[in-house]
Amino acid sequence: MNTPVRRLALVVFAMFTALLLATTWIQFVQADDLRERPGNRRTLIENYSRDRGAILVDGSPIASSEPTDDELEWLRRYQQPSRYAHVTGYYSFTYGAGLGLERAADSLLAGTDDSLFYQRLSDVVTGTPASGASLELTIDPDVQAAAVEALGDRQGAAVALDPSTGAILAMVSRPGFDPNALSSHRLSAVDEAYTALIEDPADPLTNRAIGGDLYPPGSTFKLVLAAAALESGEYEPDTELEGGLTYTLPGTETTLPNFGGAACDPEDRPTLAESVQVSCNTSFAWLAGELGADAIREQAEAFGFGEPLDVPMSVTPSIYPDTLDDAQLALTGIGQFEVRVTPMQVAMISAAIANDGVLMTPYLIEEVRNSDLEVIESAEPRTRARAVSGQTADELSDMMVRVVEQGSGQAAALPEVQVAGKTGTAEFGDSGAAHAWFTGFAPADDPQIAVAVIVESATDNWTGETGGQVAAPVARAMLDAGVER
Repeated sequence: MNTPVRRLALVVFAMFTALLLATTWIQFVQADDLRERPGNRRTLIENYSRDRGAILVDGSPIASSEPTDDELEWLRRYQQPSRYAHVTGYYSFTYGAGLGLERAADSLLAGTDDSLFYQRLSDVVTGTPASGASLELTIDPDVQAAAVEALGDRQGAAVALDPSTGAILAMVSRPGFDPNALSSHRLSAVDEAYTALIEDPADPLTNRAIGGDLYPPGSTFKLVLAAAALESGEYEPDTELEGGLTYTLPGTETTLPNFGGAACDPEDRPTLAESVQVSCNTSFAWLAGELGADAIREQAEAFGFGEPLDVPMSVTPSIYPDTLDDAQLALTGIGQFEVRVTPMQVAMISAAIANDGVLMTPYLIEEVRNSDLEVIESAEPRTRARAVSGQTADELSDMMVRVVEQGSGQAAALPEVQVAGKTGTAEFGDSGAAHAWFTGFAPADDPQIAVAVIVESATDNWTGETGGQVAAPVARAMLDAGVER
């Protein structure tokens, strides 16, 4: 064999080798990833040939599939889109399984999950048309409806949990969207709807309850500091703190005032319990410096900060900053500087306090059922961590009751039901705008529901809409709906 032919043979050999390696890589390594990518038309066409499983709340479908006469054999429909859009997500031929459970539980709904292998095998043997699994959710429809109606047209989010199990009773994000507009078989209309949603500056496709850009927690974070103080063994509810009219941030000439310039205590020595009750800024800024960043961070992590969580949708981990100077540390004591949270995380703090200090793992799917309605998987509540001792939880609960009975959270009070809560008003940006927070649980002596509510500032200039004025009434509506469920 002469040299040119030998070189040509080597090139051909190399090309065949590369082709073989690429084919092997795609077939055996990338196959699952490529198949599950949103917008994979081959997979979508295959999926549209089977009845996609329903998503159920209290036995009634909030998402289901209807047979059609067009090329795509099934049409996805959402029965209460404005109420459940961020729970269900959407299922679109153009954009695939997007957001919510449509995305997070796609393999179960499509019937391709490994747990459904025996059903698929049975369907082949019996000739039964293939179908997906149905999901029964933990959502309480009354609590969900109360959150939606109370939030109204305001931007924000609301979450409710069963403190003893972690079951998610409500998950609402505003503004919402209509997933039916994305599931239509009129593909040009779907494109227009999707473009409008993407270009909407209010970002309606973001589930603010579990993701997005995260929020400063404001004074709801004072629960974490109070917990850290009690857990240290150096503080009790009646321990006096330094809390004057203003607090000068260490190393600066900047003074931090209390809300409205009010005194927290006539002697400028409010106790820890009084500081929680009146949401004293100056005493908590001072307390942050006394506790130190490590103790605060450890307590925040005990409540779930920094930890990944899937419910099964992914929840963005909340953040306590890593590096702080003394002034920044003081600001974190009132939930400012770079402390960032999801409403889900804030609800988890109240839920852990309500549950005797034990934090349960939040979950949204109660049962998975096959096409014969047989239960093939049931949720089992799981302990996530002991956030605080039982004694600390009791002391925090008492402080939170005082917030609602005598302090800043009186708008969350219910007749004949003792409510525990904490307000927050979190400034952001440079214009003085603020978000309104409320978190709490009820009944205080036998908690059935824990909630977190955030109402975003409607204007660039804060108009004085505090957590106690704006968010507490939303929480009250949710607590009222869930307290006797």
